[in-house]
Amino acid sequence: MMLIFISGALAVLLGAFGAHALSPYLDEAGTQTFNTANRYHFYHTFLAALLGVWKPGDRLARYGQVLALAGIVLFSGSLYLLAFKTVPGVPSWLGPITPMGGLAFILAWSTGILKLIKN
Repeated sequence: MMLIFISGALAVLLGAFGAHALSPYLDEAGTQTFNTANRYHFYHTFLAALLGVWKPGDRLARYGQVLALAGIVLFSGSLYLLAFKTVPGVPSWLGPITPMGGLAFILAWSTGILKLIKN
């Protein structure tokens, strides 16, 4: 659960940072990309927490938590960085990582579906 709380705190921190400090550095598309990353970061932090509270100690729920957190790193993390694509030095190879994070999100939600079916 500690990683989930850290993820939530980081989502708030990055959201505030994006809203107040990044506007001079991001164009319109970069701002939208950053906001998308932050929104999905929050959604999936909540999913990971929900899975932990709903089925504490359950192996499949724990797997879902790991997938949600991995998705945050891959999907939101790559989008946070891609928001700065107009800044020299930001790697262009990050784009293909984003869908892998999306797949992790889908699999994380699917663990909840499986838990409902099994019960």
